[in-house]
This record gives sequence, C-alpha cells and structure tokens, in this order.
Amino acid sequence: MIVEGMSAAEAVASEAERVSNWRRWGDTDVLGTLNFIDASKRQAAAEAVRSGESLSLSIEFGLDGPQTGDLGRFNPVHTMTLTDGTPTITFPHGFGAADDVIMMPMQSATHWDGLGHIFDRGRAWNGRAAAEVVTVAGDQTTGIERVSHAFVSHGVLLDVGRAIGNGELPDGFAITSGHLENTIAEQGPSAAVERGDIVLVRTGKLSRCRREGWGTYAGGAAPGLSFETIGWIHSREIAALATDTWGAEVRPNEFADAFQPWHQVVIPHLGLYVGEMFELDRLAVRCAEDGRYDFLLVAAPLPVAGGVGAPVNPIAVR
Repeated sequence: MIVEGMSAAEAVASEAERVSNWRRWGDTDVLGTLNFIDASKRQAAAEAVRSGESLSLSIEFGLDGPQTGDLGRFNPVHTMTLTDGTPTITFPHGFGAADDVIMMPMQSATHWDGLGHIFDRGRAWNGRAAAEVVTVAGDQTTGIERVSHAFVSHGVLLDVGRAIGNGELPDGFAITSGHLENTIAEQGPSAAVERGDIVLVRTGKLSRCRREGWGTYAGGAAPGLSFETIGWIHSREIAALATDTWGAEVRPNEFADAFQPWHQVVIPHLGLYVGEMFELDRLAVRCAEDGRYDFLLVAAPLPVAGGVGAPVNPIAVR
C-alpha cells in the first residue's frame, strides 16, 4: 500500500514482501497466477455462454497502430512476399497464391506480458535470478510458450470508465480498489470477481484515442490502476488482468521517482499476467445492453519460444 512520504523503492519493497507468491506453487513453477485456473473453473466458465456471440478484444496489428518508437517499439510492419503477380513464381493449371510476413515487437499491439518481462532488484518470478531467466536467447524458464494453453477462464469486465467516469476516465486518474468494488456493485451480480477469473478493466482511454487520434497513448499520461490495488488483486486470487491502456497502471505513476512500480510488484512477485491495449469498447456496449458482465474468455498468446510477452487476439464468448 502507499504510505505518505514513502519513496517508490520503499513502497515496492514493502508491498512485494506483503503479497509475494514466491514458492506458493513450488520452486519450478512457471504458471504464476494462472494456477488459479483449473478444469472445474473452465467448465464453470462455459456456463457464462448464453447467446454464443463472440467478440474480438484486439486492436488491429498494422502500421496505423499507437507505437511511437519509445522503448524500441514500433507498429507491426506487414509485407507481401508472394502475390498473383510475382514474376519469378508460376504454378500450373491456373493455381494462384499469396504469402506475407509480419515484423513486430511482441508488445506493439494487444498482448500479454509474460513473467520474464519485468524484474525487481535483479529477481524474476519466484525469486529466480533475472540474468539466468532471460538471456539474449530469450526467456529460458518462463517463456510465454510454456503457458499459451492456460488463458481460458471465466472473464469479467469491470467498466470503470462507465460506472464512475461518464464513459471515460481522465488521464492521470488512479483507479483504486474502492473504485473496482463500486464498479462491481454498480454492474451487479454478474460482475462478481472470484478466484481464477481473468479481469478486464475498461478506462475509456482507447475510446478517446479512437476519436481524437493516438497521440501519446503509447507511454503518455493515462488513467489506470493505482499501486494500492495490488492487495486487492492478491486477495481476490485473480488469474490475469488486462486493460484498454498502454501500461495498465496509472500514468504519470504515483511516485515521482518511479517507472511502473505496480508492474514491478505484480509480475515478478504475484506472478500475475498483465494484458495491455485490449479493445474493450464493443464488449462494454454489449454488456451494458443486457446487464451481463461475465463471459467465457479464450485469450491464448502466440507460443513464441522464449518470449517475454506475446500478441493475442482475445475472444469473449457471451
């Protein structure tokens, strides 16, 4: 929790010690909070499907995306390597084909952050030495390919932007655990958050950027989760959490001397998978129309060998 006068380093160290899941699932664990999802949870999640409607929760992967080059991230570059007019290749009896290639950072559009993405004082998830977990060859221990099967569970949308912000929260707005609880109360029983759920938090930031342009969406000021929510996430035993923003937590960060302190605790200490740039507007409209905020969520990341994160096209089935 945030104590007045604490530095970022002090707050991170204190909160990490208070909520650490290190060794909770053994020394060799690579699933982290995905351990909260079991077969019975997935079976129960299927009961949230009523109409069979499916909605993609991904933004498009293309040059018109939000990246600005910061942190070495650029928008996906899509190139055709074969078309019907490629002069060096011909096929018999009128057969035609097209092939293409894409080049992109793993975190350039809708994605999951893996457990090898963030470290705290030289330590990765489960207390492992960060330098041994991630090398120039990639994440040798908790690579995203090891967990790509596990992102299937009961999903819950918490539309904080609609519940307390008239649709959109202003930049710099810190969403507290109280705001999350108020949103659950406002949305009703279908928004209850339980062990093993994948929680999607809508701020409305993406809506604003769709209307006004990307601007500084990638890395700039944004509404997001307060450092204070870490305890709430830990106590609820959430399997994963995603937002419609670039960085999930509030920006500017709540400590003057910090960079993404919420990440610094929830990924390496809780073992939480964090999703970013999820397209939640269409889902939010449908949920508001029928008053149902839960669904079956299938959100498998690409099994990129050694990846510390990976693109995803999450599908909510209602």
